[in-house]
Amino acid sequence: MGLSVFTFTVRDRIVGMLVAAVALGLMLALAMAVYAEIDLSFYYELPEAILDAAGISQLGTGVGGIAYGAMYNLMGALTIGGLAIAAGSASIAGEERDGTIGLLLANPRSRTQVLLSKMAALVVLTTVGALLLWVAGLIVPTALDIDVTGVQVGALVVHLWANSLFWGMLAVALGAWTGRPSVAAGGAGGFMALSWLATSFLPMIDGGRAVAQLFPWWYFSSSAPEVNGVDAGHLAVLLGLTVALAVASVVGVNRRDLRSTVTSVTLLDRLRDNPRTAALADRIGGQARVSSIPVKTASDHQGLTLVVGASIAGLGLLEALLFTLLPDGMSELFEQLPDALIAMIGGVDMSTPAGFLQGEVFSIMMPIALIAVTGTVGAKALAGEEEAGTMELLLASPVRRSSIVLGKAAAMVALAAVVGLLTFLGTAAGIVLAGLDVSLVNLAAISLLATLLGLVFGAVALLVSAATGRVRWAVSTAVGVALVAYMLQSFLPLAESYADWAALSPFHYFLGSDPLGSGMAWGDAAVLLAIFLALVALAVPAFERRGLRG
Repeated sequence: MGLSVFTFTVRDRIVGMLVAAVALGLMLALAMAVYAEIDLSFYYELPEAILDAAGISQLGTGVGGIAYGAMYNLMGALTIGGLAIAAGSASIAGEERDGTIGLLLANPRSRTQVLLSKMAALVVLTTVGALLLWVAGLIVPTALDIDVTGVQVGALVVHLWANSLFWGMLAVALGAWTGRPSVAAGGAGGFMALSWLATSFLPMIDGGRAVAQLFPWWYFSSSAPEVNGVDAGHLAVLLGLTVALAVASVVGVNRRDLRSTVTSVTLLDRLRDNPRTAALADRIGGQARVSSIPVKTASDHQGLTLVVGASIAGLGLLEALLFTLLPDGMSELFEQLPDALIAMIGGVDMSTPAGFLQGEVFSIMMPIALIAVTGTVGAKALAGEEEAGTMELLLASPVRRSSIVLGKAAAMVALAAVVGLLTFLGTAAGIVLAGLDVSLVNLAAISLLATLLGLVFGAVALLVSAATGRVRWAVSTAVGVALVAYMLQSFLPLAESYADWAALSPFHYFLGSDPLGSGMAWGDAAVLLAIFLALVALAVPAFERRGLRG
């Protein structure tokens, strides 16, 4: 049984890891090809703090070093770490949520043995992802005839592997103690984002370097393993913390009563419990009508949405306050950043409050948060019902397949709007408290555009979910498409011969007009909305024409 738990876990998660690793390898090739056409003389004149914040500290390593820094130190670490968190949060808490933990424990295996099998699968998955990145890191410069002498790709990948394993094990521990996958994924993901930000920007502040060393991300990147090789001390810290979390997970899962069935209280349940809203809730949820599908779907994902929305709202508040703490000299340093490096952090002027917030909150972190919500909703909207065996119950009611797709899409819109609104409110509070010169109207504009961007990638997941009935494929495709789209917008404008192709990326219509500084670009909003509606429209016939799995 232990072997089968391990095997099935690896099989269910390996596709996402393969897609992510291949996409990162392709983006590494794109980044190197673009940087080969750029004058890199500016790179050697930038302050070390700015290079560290962008994930590129490889002085003297040229085109290859910059590409490795952007792709592996930043996007690669966030992507593989995020996949590890997804696997870790589903290890025990996910089985409880799906009501399958009882089946696992009914076999002659203890809780500890099941958990150890899940942990072993997590180790294998992160190892596979790291090995693929290492192979890509060797093949790409050779194929492009780019000299990467002095870059120790193997050392960088070893640190990336240890970093990813730590975040995955943190999610395992949170899930083992709480039994809530939303808490496990949201807690680990939020702390990972905070750790990256703290490690990147605290060293810029007097006395901040010592505080940054309290965050795990410091032991991944601060020693610049791509230049200096493996840092045994830093690696020992990450692996030691990972082992400690594994032990804590075993203790937690054995001390707690596990939920063998799905017992979470949904929003609809709470409405039924309140005498004032019971009648309305019964009318909405009493039968599988179109009106009940969005409400039920929204209720199923309310925990994830609130955790993610609150995390990004808190990030917006903190970043607004952080800008006021930056030394006066930091504005001059930000003004020295060339267009090439600016493109890598969102294409904004980081010396202004609006540019700083757009680069730190909206260019990367808010899209990741929204895609986490919309991608999950889109993937589980149809394929999740099939895998859970509830789709046939839903279709047994007088409701058409097209109505189910549209109802699920409506729920996705509502949940994305919640994340967008929370981010707006949190960031607005920070702007007001810090007294920053940032237009709240423009803040509403970028929040709306980010919400539409998240809906685009959520619709990608919905379409794949409708066409294949596989949650893993839907999630992997949405994440892979989002990663490619972000890289297209970030790197193609750097080379004049490729710049026009950036219009193929949805991110171009999100940040291309500098919405936080310049206001709403209604044409860009219309493009994003049109893409979302087109993908949902394609999902309807894809779902109607496919034989469903009972």
